[in-house]
Amino acid sequence: MQQDLSNYRKSYEKSSLTEDTVKANPLEQFQKWFYEVEASGGPDEPNAMTLSTIGSDGYPKSRVVLMKKYTHEGFIFYTNYHSEKGKAIDTNPMVCISFFWANLERQVIIKGKAEKIAENLSDGYFESRPIGSQLGAIVSNQSEVVASREVLEKDLKKLEASLEGKEITRPKHWGGYLVKPVSIEFWQGRPNRLHDRLRYTLQEDYDWKIERLAP
Repeated sequence: MQQDLSNYRKSYEKSSLTEDTVKANPLEQFQKWFYEVEASGGPDEPNAMTLSTIGSDGYPKSRVVLMKKYTHEGFIFYTNYHSEKGKAIDTNPMVCISFFWANLERQVIIKGKAEKIAENLSDGYFESRPIGSQLGAIVSNQSEVVASREVLEKDLKKLEASLEGKEITRPKHWGGYLVKPVSIEFWQGRPNRLHDRLRYTLQEDYDWKIERLAP
């Protein structure tokens, strides 16, 4: 089976990215772009990001997760610490996250170090989630082999019955990670594949060096 996709072509012409118009701090530039993608009306989940880790088998693995907060320190997402990505981060906390906003022809590629956030912050976010999401986080042994969908649903019903009328607390194996960036690249599609790529690299004095990369 094969399919030739060589005729899939698009000219990127919506915007540009220049050294004299970007913010000196990449987190401020990210905020600017994030506001713009929100204001543009798409995509459905602008906070969806691809997280790449290196597993114990030596292979990289990427999956889409949802960023739940960004600050001057970096980018926060939540997961099961015992999941495949959680175990990978425990072994090698150096990760890559990326955003692709097709409607504005933009990418952001971030390299950084992931570390667990404070437990009280994970508690606060867990309490803000819908009850169904709270129960799902408790009942699912994320990334483990499960016999069937029916097993998951049966376990969920048992959990619902056992916790009915009780306070639901965050399981210790579930919480947030903060990715502290060391490199952030902003990519803006341009005509003739001469895309704009500006990379910020964190220096020893905590200033950011901005360099233009060839497309």
